Amino acid sequence: MKMLKAAVIAVGVLLSTCAAAEKVATLSVQQALMSSKAAEEFRAKLAEEFSGEQKRLVELEGIAKKLQEDMRKGQSTQSKEVTDQQRVQFQKAFGEYQRLGQELQQKQRQREQAFLQQMRPKLDKVIRGLIEGEGYDMVVNKQATIYVKPELDITAKVVELLNKQ
Repeated sequence: MKMLKAAVIAVGVLLSTCAAAEKVATLSVQQALMSSKAAEEFRAKLAEEFSGEQKRLVELEGIAKKLQEDMRKGQSTQSKEVTDQQRVQFQKAFGEYQRLGQELQQKQRQREQAFLQQMRPKLDKVIRGLIEGEGYDMVVNKQATIYVKPELDITAKVVELLNKQ
């Protein structure tokens, strides 16, 4: 009962704050970051940096698929030793594929995190400048809204200003 009462009070405070705010906007921070020129350049650099590993991953996938297909085709006509040997080869290739795939994903996540940490101060500066310059009383996370008029979305403005940095 106390939780319900606290929730009702919190909603009331939020609604009264929204009603008091004169200039409101929504912003998708993630979209703004990922739509910037810096993000495009980062993705291109990342693709180039990991192209060799990505190529090797595709090769390993092809090898594993071929080995699996060979095993399936020859199951009824091959000896147990040949089938077992193919199974070991498949498991080795598939294990290497999985290991390399996980390693590549981990490296990419680390690089993405570093990029986001590098961009965050620039993004914060742009957002603060826009809020102060345009006189917004409230900026709400776009993902937290059910409906908002498109003209209240400042994501494109943030991208534009971020690209000028």
